[in-house]
Amino acid sequence: MDTLKKLFPYSFKAKNTIGALVLNIIAYIVVGAIVSALIGILSGIPIVGIIVGIVCGLINLYVVIGIVLSVLDYLKIIK
Repeated sequence: MDTLKKLFPYSFKAKNTIGALVLNIIAYIVVGAIVSALIGILSGIPIVGIIVGIVCGLINLYVVIGIVLSVLDYLKIIK
């Protein structure tokens, strides 16, 4: 669990209300969208495009896992 808290520190931030959870989820979505847009600009380069595609997939996976962990932490399923 300590490893998850180190990899996803924002997911385990204290969330007392549903509004804090929604803000947490919105922050993950916005950061993921910004990074994906920046990476999308680089994907036009042929050789770099493959590597950028893999990195973009990993970033999107990080965002999804972060949102799931945030919800599970809010519901006190994981501690």
